[in-house]
Amino acid sequence: MQVPVLTYHGVNIDGNAYAGNDHVAFAADLELIHELGLRIVPAQWVVDQLLGRTQRDLRRCVALTCDDGSNFDYDDLDHPTHGRQISFHSALRAFRARHGERAQPDLHLTSFVIADPFARKRMDEQCLVGRDWMQSRWWRAARDGGLVAIENHSWDHNHPCLATPGPHGLARGDFHAVADDAQAEFEIAQSQHFLAQQLAPHAPRLFCYPFGHVNDFLRTDWLPRRGPAVGLDAAFGDGAAPATPASDRWNVPRYICGWHWRSPEALRGILEAANRE
Repeated sequence: MQVPVLTYHGVNIDGNAYAGNDHVAFAADLELIHELGLRIVPAQWVVDQLLGRTQRDLRRCVALTCDDGSNFDYDDLDHPTHGRQISFHSALRAFRARHGERAQPDLHLTSFVIADPFARKRMDEQCLVGRDWMQSRWWRAARDGGLVAIENHSWDHNHPCLATPGPHGLARGDFHAVADDAQAEFEIAQSQHFLAQQLAPHAPRLFCYPFGHVNDFLRTDWLPRRGPAVGLDAAFGDGAAPATPASDRWNVPRYICGWHWRSPEALRGILEAANRE
């Protein structure tokens, strides 16, 4: 297993060119992955293999994820500046309509969502355009549709738009600040419980560090000690490396669109390198 895990953000819309628009990049990348003869598989399969639960053949595979859980993950929306944006979910469906189910039989995207309704509303008002585009109403439909999983991106992202200090003295704007049990329970365990209620009978099994801030306390202490008890199998960071059998269960690496690659040529290089090694 040497699987690049690719990550997109639905709110990254700065024009309609590949380098500044994750939706344009996502649709193009689906075609590139297919052109290279690689197979798209669920991120959960990567984790199951890492934990020794399964022995699938994951050679020449790629996993897809997206962060924050805005409506742009699922809904086609009219951006006030950049026009109609095709959601990640619609891009998956369009790819399948073009190529047929046999072309990518395991086609899948994992969406890491922010749980707290108040935090999502505040982010929509202060960081997007105030059109209520951080809703949760699409989560169950996405999950039930089979192409998108809904997983844990913390209670409120410890986002800087929220009042500071937060509960338990939490300084806002940096997930490294989550440094004790009370803060971790607030940010991660509370989100697990909320998402399980929203998505029952499904419960989230994967966590993703907000901001890509891989916190040593969480990675080496709280998650190994409490993660399985609250239902978590693994956590994803960034790391810009493929997931392998030697990956840290609580810091599975990913590549971030717009950071680790900004063009189809750069992504091609990442994917080809992962399959040469």
